[in-house]
Amino acid sequence: MNVAGIDVGSEKLAMVIGKDGRLHKPRDFINESTGHAAIINALRSAKVPRVCIEATGVYHLDLAVALHDAGIGVMVVNPKAARRFAEAMMSRTKTDPVDAALLAEFAARMPYVAWVRPSDEVLALRAYARHLAALTKLRTQLKNQLHAWQQSGTVPAAIVAAVLEHIKQVDAHIESMRGKALDLVGSHASLQKPYELLLSVKGIAEASAIALLGELLVLPEGMSARQWVAMAGLDPRHSQSGKSVNKKPRISKAGNRHLRMALYMPSLSACRHDPHLRGFYRHLIDHRGLKKLQAVCAVMRKLLTALHAILKTAKPFDGSRLFALRQEG
Repeated sequence: MNVAGIDVGSEKLAMVIGKDGRLHKPRDFINESTGHAAIINALRSAKVPRVCIEATGVYHLDLAVALHDAGIGVMVVNPKAARRFAEAMMSRTKTDPVDAALLAEFAARMPYVAWVRPSDEVLALRAYARHLAALTKLRTQLKNQLHAWQQSGTVPAAIVAAVLEHIKQVDAHIESMRGKALDLVGSHASLQKPYELLLSVKGIAEASAIALLGELLVLPEGMSARQWVAMAGLDPRHSQSGKSVNKKPRISKAGNRHLRMALYMPSLSACRHDPHLRGFYRHLIDHRGLKKLQAVCAVMRKLLTALHAILKTAKPFDGSRLFALRQEG
């Protein structure tokens, strides 16, 4: 079967087509609608029914949608899986054409897992969620900068005033974008119901619900809770080799960092306000000897498992199903 690998950059796409076990010369395209159309024409001319691309934040998404809508099979691979495959192939060079060739080899050699296209409203919510996350990060940076400059006697008052004005503008932008995201949720039953279910969790409010739904609703429907955990990079990574290497397990972080970030604050809040998750958190610290950050990561994993259950069953959150409180005798 003919295959193709496409290395995705913010501005450029490098494509390598594999036909009859032989890789053709790489070709470059612009990462915008005209470039996507040119790629589709080239794939059709070469009779390529299957393409492998690497998940690269937001840059691969429009291409994946365009390929899918054109009837071309798309496989989107985790960057860490692509990197491990490159290591297994003994690749010592990393350039866009080389990466595209490796992705073509990946498509030819590895089991094909078709990418499932999310609905337009889900993709829109994801875009709102990530834009809001970027704005929130910018606001935090500005506030930290403001605090440092207010402690200094050498920074002109005009600069401090300009930063204060910038913070006000970012706050207004956040408020506007959050309102548009909520309008989108309210206009689609497929978004409104899961949004209300997430609000049933103590620790999840409007902002967190938008951030979490933006990442969770793009995942394929058939994924298990364990696969969700792995997708978030919250699965434990073990490091053992012979008798000399036996490190403590750590979370892999080989997954969606946006989902991990969206889970962090709700998990901290749940540790304070939900008695069952608070009991689980204290148990990990007091009886298992975990550090606070390790316990929070475990709560994040537990909370994500709960979110999987409530979205699949359409039933509100019930903390007692996660961790039963011990009764004092």
